[in-house]
Amino acid sequence: MKKEKSCGTIVVNSENKVLLVKHNKGHYGFPKGHMEKNESEVETATRETKEETNIDVVIDENKKYELSYNVSPNIDKTVIYFIASPKNINIIPQESEIKEVLWIDIEEVTKYLQFANIINLWNDKIIKDIKKQV
Repeated sequence: MKKEKSCGTIVVNSENKVLLVKHNKGHYGFPKGHMEKNESEVETATRETKEETNIDVVIDENKKYELSYNVSPNIDKTVIYFIASPKNINIIPQESEIKEVLWIDIEEVTKYLQFANIINLWNDKIIKDIKKQV
């Protein structure tokens, strides 16, 4: 079985809005992408967020979440997400992968997400941690 690993961020701004990307395939999610050789999880998450949205971030390494699922019968995927805050707000979507980038109120995020595993992670852990920070 092939294993894949991606890392990304859940970017929360000072107005308690969360950065979501709409992929060219049509679904919404958080900025993320595959790890490159010799790259740390934090480096991957930072790079992918910048590539997909043009947003530079400060990552909270203490707020780390993991999802594992099968992409296909032959591929096991693990995704690591970190809570992050933006250093800039000049959004430029990566045209090759991203159709749209939005700031969404934290209470509205699950209306955009499609997959049960990320919705459950959001409801069970992530939103609670974000609200503790406020």
